[in-house]
Amino acid sequence: MTVNGPAHSGPDTASTADLVSQAAAQISTLVRDELALAKAELAEKGKRAGVGGGLFGGAAVLAWFGLGLLLTFAVVALDLAWPLWLAVLVVMVVVFAAAGIAALLGKKQLAKAGPLVPQDTIARVESDVQTVKNAVQRGRHS
Repeated sequence: MTVNGPAHSGPDTASTADLVSQAAAQISTLVRDELALAKAELAEKGKRAGVGGGLFGGAAVLAWFGLGLLLTFAVVALDLAWPLWLAVLVVMVVVFAAAGIAALLGKKQLAKAGPLVPQDTIARVESDVQTVKNAVQRGRHS
């Protein structure tokens, strides 16, 4: 890495100010890169969670229609002959089955999304912090 300022032949001849400047520049770049990675990771997880949430929303709509059909069935069953209520019963079962399938698919999509925490980025940041700590300790012992 090139630093603005006087050229040095190695780290042994660099001034403290140069080393602090280099460290600040490297840390700034590291933080920007880690934030970009965290943003990308959360965007991917957000997409998966959105699909799962959409499927759960679809399941809720289908279940709501099923409830409407169930109420219709109760009225028709009390008031009409067998063929009509049987038709309502069949439609109701199909709607609830579709709601169950959508709910299972939604649950599966949400499970794929995992926790909405940028775990990979956190692990890299922890590793970076440990590397900086080790470098500082080596610098004190030199």
